[in-house]
Amino acid sequence: MTTVAEAGAAVRWRGGYGRLWTAAVLSRFGDAVRNVALPLVAVGLTTSPFVLSLVSTAGYLPWLVFGLLGGALADRVDRRRAMWMVDVARGALVAAFAVALALGHAHIAVLAILAFALTTLQTLFDNAATAILPGIVPRDALPSANARLMTGQALAGTFLGAPAAGLLVGAGVALPFAVDAATYLVAAALIASLPRQAAPKVTTAQGSTLRADIAEGVRRLWRDRLLRGGCLANLLGNLVIGGLQAVLVLIITRWAGASDVVFGLVLAAYGAGGVVGGLVATRIGRWVGGGARAMVLALAAQAGCLVVIGGVAHPAATAAALAVFGVAGMVINVHLVTLTQQRTPDELLGRVSSAQRTLGTVGAPAGALVFGALAEATEVNVPALVGAAVMAVSALVVLHATRADPTTPSTTP
Repeated sequence: MTTVAEAGAAVRWRGGYGRLWTAAVLSRFGDAVRNVALPLVAVGLTTSPFVLSLVSTAGYLPWLVFGLLGGALADRVDRRRAMWMVDVARGALVAAFAVALALGHAHIAVLAILAFALTTLQTLFDNAATAILPGIVPRDALPSANARLMTGQALAGTFLGAPAAGLLVGAGVALPFAVDAATYLVAAALIASLPRQAAPKVTTAQGSTLRADIAEGVRRLWRDRLLRGGCLANLLGNLVIGGLQAVLVLIITRWAGASDVVFGLVLAAYGAGGVVGGLVATRIGRWVGGGARAMVLALAAQAGCLVVIGGVAHPAATAAALAVFGVAGMVINVHLVTLTQQRTPDELLGRVSSAQRTLGTVGAPAGALVFGALAEATEVNVPALVGAAVMAVSALVVLHATRADPTTPSTTP
């Protein structure tokens, strides 16, 4: 049987993980194609920046409104069935939009409704996907399983999906959405074929309400010092990343002096860094003595990268810093998800992961507003320097949590 070596356990590609990995990577490819095509379609339907921002907001809003509810539902239903049914629904929605585009009946309001509906369904799918993985691979192998899953998704999204979207849009405006719909349906079939024992039925207390279930998940997250520290660091990190994304084009072109062509290459460095980070995340965890310590190192590295981005006005320096930033970001994601899976009982995993995601999502739009205003009031490079300070604080938050948590090893193996 094909396996991937990992300290203490092995990831077996057969028995479910290979199908889950393929479904996740295929879906990410389709999502990347749609995410590139969507703004191109939107620009063709309206010239109003405000209306365009409403479409973007519609994609964020469900996590704030339904994120915690999605986690509670993921802990009440058959997760395998929920995942494939959600993918079928998403495939049907995107296919219907592709038909509307082909017939010339698309409208900007339909685009906003589509973004809202897809993200609403995603709140259930993502939390169920996080919770189902410990039933497919041994818990000791979760770092490797998560790293390979995220690396595959990064490759599919950054280096395959985005370039393919440009070719597909040129062939027909509806074609990218038809491809996205097909990837959802194929992914649904793969997930439906997972072994039933991979997603055991989770039971909740008789008479328990969804509100009580959500509160229980939030309490569990808050009482775990290490997960609480990781969650707060994730909030601060997303605030910085959301703010950086809002002003990055100005930093690269106006501050660092990059041309339009070089701008694309600098952004590609970040995507490449994410792929490399997925490949080395588990090694870094073993080297420093655990996932929490790897997060501290990665957050400190991101703070240093932001100092370079905001302090050195040269495209090459910005590209190098973004590449390292991408490596560190993937290391953080892999170990935060893994720690959550390893430290949370299965019956609470959907709710705890949803609480983390919801809080993190709040940070991105808030950071975009704050950093945008800061760049307007000062210079375009200043938000990166402020972001460095915030990232340093987040590293200290996790470091304090590792020292306060009695289950964190005090020595490096």
